[in-house]
Amino acid sequence: MSLGTPIIPLVITVHLGTPKSNARNVTLPFRDYIKNVASSEIYPTWPDSALRANIYAITSFALNRVYTEYYRAQGFPFDITSSTSYDQAFVDGRDIFANISRLVDELYNDYIVRRGHVEPMFASYCNGTTATCAGLSQWGSYYLASQGYTPYRILQYYYGSDIDLVFDAPEGPVYPSFPGRLLRRGSAGEEVRTLQMRLRRISRNFPSVPAVEVNTGVFDGPTDAAVRAFQRTFGLTPDGVVGPNTWNRAITIFNAVARLNELDSQGVTLFEATSLYAVNLRPGDHGFDVRALQYYLDFIARFYPSMGSVAADGVFGPDTERALREFQRLYGLTVDGVAGRATHNALLEAYTALYNSLPPEDARPFYPNYAFSEGDTGEKVRLLQTMLAALSQRIPGLQPLIPDGYNHLCPLLPEKRKRTTFAVPCLCQAAISP
Repeated sequence: MSLGTPIIPLVITVHLGTPKSNARNVTLPFRDYIKNVASSEIYPTWPDSALRANIYAITSFALNRVYTEYYRAQGFPFDITSSTSYDQAFVDGRDIFANISRLVDELYNDYIVRRGHVEPMFASYCNGTTATCAGLSQWGSYYLASQGYTPYRILQYYYGSDIDLVFDAPEGPVYPSFPGRLLRRGSAGEEVRTLQMRLRRISRNFPSVPAVEVNTGVFDGPTDAAVRAFQRTFGLTPDGVVGPNTWNRAITIFNAVARLNELDSQGVTLFEATSLYAVNLRPGDHGFDVRALQYYLDFIARFYPSMGSVAADGVFGPDTERALREFQRLYGLTVDGVAGRATHNALLEAYTALYNSLPPEDARPFYPNYAFSEGDTGEKVRLLQTMLAALSQRIPGLQPLIPDGYNHLCPLLPEKRKRTTFAVPCLCQAAISP
């Protein structure tokens, strides 16, 4: 998956051996996999708190493998192995203990995170007798539970006080994060933004890869240079085209430098995991993401009159649906009136190409294809502030500000102030939206 927030996979594929062994792969429901591992790793007679703590750890470990595409990005056709030298015990076809089955039914969509991180924690563990490790001791959890420790206290004892539990995470199909299309100069979309984030983090450990500006979502010249440098550094053809090999190598190197598959992971932050654009916007939706969609549609409609103009009112009504369906028809997309990932990417690419085609005398400060967060500085921030300052002269309640090039708190009405990361389309509207 991409650097989004985790979901619980419907199924997981297990390799019945070490990663490079000639063994079978078994695909089964994720819930059944956790039941199998828990029945193989721990004793059903242990106290309830110990069982729960271990199930949290087992689930988090497996989700970490899926979320980081640990094996998939290396070219393996599976998510995890049954080898305890690499992963956790899984015995194909084994019996499941009844009480463990009931607990997993309750807990399989809960997992551990390090506070401030999004990715499921790599919750390593060992039995604590014949093998010891830096993570949870299974027999140790038994003794702690016998002393009255709660599951959360047991986990804190082994993983530290800065952990949280995520409860009732959503379930759904998990697809490979590679977007299914070649990314190259001129491409745009959420996958480009993810690529930029990974390259920027990689550049900290590999200075030969220039630190690309993140969060634009547009495959521009600096991104092209960073991709080519990455490809040269890691023995790939330096053509600036991101196909499956370059994409997966970037995942593997990113996982390594950020230590996502270690207990001391540097983590994926909520900002990094939050998409700039909501997916699957449809008629009846409303809010800022709909305003952003309408902004793009109305701009593109200036070049394609058959789309008709769209008011950026934040309500996905008939005019928005009509324009979206016409855009989808014009650009060879599935005409369903729903703004999903493919449509969002096509909108951003079309917008970028059309905006860049404008002669200089017609250029205006439309959405500049980048995002802001508090603490950003520079000319782009000053431009944004200038626009907001001008609006404050005409819009009651929008607080005036000085264009000093520093991104401060969002200038909302006092009762609506909040620290925020701006997704830049309709930024001025975002500053006054209810």
